[in-house]
Amino acid sequence: MDLLRVYLIAGIAAHKIYWEVTKRHVPPAPKISPSPLVRLVKAAKVAILLAICVQVLIPWTILPLSSDAAPLQVAGLLLYTLGLAMAIAGRSQLGNSWSDIETPGQVAKATLISHGLYRYIRHPIYTGDILLLIGLELALNSQVLLLILLMVPVILRQAIHEERLLIRNLPGYVSYCARTKRFLPFVA
Repeated sequence: MDLLRVYLIAGIAAHKIYWEVTKRHVPPAPKISPSPLVRLVKAAKVAILLAICVQVLIPWTILPLSSDAAPLQVAGLLLYTLGLAMAIAGRSQLGNSWSDIETPGQVAKATLISHGLYRYIRHPIYTGDILLLIGLELALNSQVLLLILLMVPVILRQAIHEERLLIRNLPGYVSYCARTKRFLPFVA
């Protein structure tokens, strides 16, 4: 396996391990039986993670974007590294105010986080994950990038849903929204 693929799989592993370790420190949400939709979302997340790992581990490129992969690999590695750092920093800065997207039951216990990356954007974890996945596909020179881009509207919808929930349940969130951007500092 080449060094590029080792770096990519190590980043994915670090991301997943960090999430699993830190979510054990968050007080558990009330126990309720997950709906079929929640089960489907969780299964889809696992399937996507496994597919990404398989894609990184296979020694050839799936549907190459370009015959000259070097510029894409450099850009991809930069985006991947930035995205990985953003996602992990965003998760770290949330502390116990974090909850799984499928079961946002912790909102009532959340506190408004407006320091670090959250000083500029409301969803650094989503932004980081999108950059990480785009960077991964560019680094692999893969047209699977187009599937990743199709996920962006789904993530936007989820972010809007979360914001509505936070506006209803988290004091100060409306004014926080007025002074921050959703995904890109100073832009959007």
